[in-house]
Amino acid sequence: MEQQALFYQDSHLRQFTARVLSCTADGDGYLVTLEQTAFYPEGGGQPCDTGLLGGVAVTDVRRRDGQIVHRCAGPLTVGDTVEGIIDWDRRLDLMQQHSGEHIVSGLIHAAYGYNNVGFHMGHDVITIDFNGELTMEQLSDIERRANGAVWANTPVRIFYPDAEALASLPYRSKKELTGDVRLVEFPGCDLCACCGTHVKATGEIGLIRLLSVVRFKGGVRIEMACGGRALEHTRAVWEQNRRISNLLSAKPLETAAAAERMAHQLELAKYRMVELETHHFAAVAQSMAGAGSVLHFEDGLTPDGVRRLAIAIGEVCGGRAAVFSAQDGGGYAYALGETGGDLRQLSRAMNDALQGRGGGKPNFVQGSVRADRAAIEAFFASL
Repeated sequence: MEQQALFYQDSHLRQFTARVLSCTADGDGYLVTLEQTAFYPEGGGQPCDTGLLGGVAVTDVRRRDGQIVHRCAGPLTVGDTVEGIIDWDRRLDLMQQHSGEHIVSGLIHAAYGYNNVGFHMGHDVITIDFNGELTMEQLSDIERRANGAVWANTPVRIFYPDAEALASLPYRSKKELTGDVRLVEFPGCDLCACCGTHVKATGEIGLIRLLSVVRFKGGVRIEMACGGRALEHTRAVWEQNRRISNLLSAKPLETAAAAERMAHQLELAKYRMVELETHHFAAVAQSMAGAGSVLHFEDGLTPDGVRRLAIAIGEVCGGRAAVFSAQDGGGYAYALGETGGDLRQLSRAMNDALQGRGGGKPNFVQGSVRADRAAIEAFFASL
């Protein structure tokens, strides 16, 4: 018996009844077929519907050997007529994402001639791959036009042209098609062969946001979100910007300029700090001139500061310079240097004894240890 795919007759059908044709155990679930179904099976980049059948959770829906098979959490009785309930929030979300992707892909194809060569609908964003390069500035124009199409609230047309009409239509498809071809048209934006579910009118998409673009396999990968996802993303970004606005004492639309000023001030402060550190390191090193091998602890240094201080001391002490600085979260950053020396055996022994890790050149190594100061001092006292 050929199943009726009710989702093609009405993509907004939320409840239906159907007779159970088969039910077989499969792992921790049951595979169920029905005489008709409104559950969309995973395919073409669009995830499947979920919901309930006869009060039992439907967790996955796929096509197998030409049949739509529902994975259910419990068994259903063959021959019974059961009620199916679609998770409407999920279905609407998926239709918004899929329909928004049509509009964006169609507009990009018309404007630049690029083809959609990859499509994935994730939990939070959609990714689309195109076989040509686009900038964020170009995508801003595409986004503006795509939302114009949404706000026009144009009905979506789905039809099956005959072979003669099909041959004359400029529809998008990844391969040449024959037979009964299902075309989905978003007037003024896209005409594409597609077997997914879609909104009935573009206004149901609500909002389209193009979030990012990166180079990918000779073209670009775009991240986007539509409908409720686009709203939640916009709200999250606005809340983040509101918090930044308060921290920077800047108006919400002036946070970027305020952040740039702060970054410039921070860069100047870093240069000044390095300059002051250099003078301090020179003074510390001078106090150890000719002292031979030195073990020195200095708080508040970055790993780069530890390295620079070890070099400064090593140039004048006449022996091995070992510098350690306590780090947030415990342990110490270290640097060991000895002009003309070979510290490889010593550093291996030290790392073994003090739960350390690190490396470098024969005469200079750096890394970190998890031991406390007393253990570090005891190790070097034993040398």
